[in-house]
Amino acid sequence: MKRVISFSLAMAIAVCMVIGSERRAWGYVDPGSGLIALQTVASVAAAYLYMVRRKIGGFFKRKKADAVVVPAASEPRETREIA
Repeated sequence: MKRVISFSLAMAIAVCMVIGSERRAWGYVDPGSGLIALQTVASVAAAYLYMVRRKIGGFFKRKKADAVVVPAASEPRETREIA
């Protein structure tokens, strides 16, 4: 949880820095640029969900108690072979 908060705070600071340092651009912006930005955001979100799917799935599944296996006692055997 600490990492998520730290990452969120870092991303918020980065966005504020980008917005705060914005300058006017007198260049041409392609109409498809917004779609590329949207695709980037969607792919990052999909990758994040893919990476944490086990944690999400493990949260909803019940864990079974591990069975303790005790080996049965056996009689000592001779290690020498009779020829």
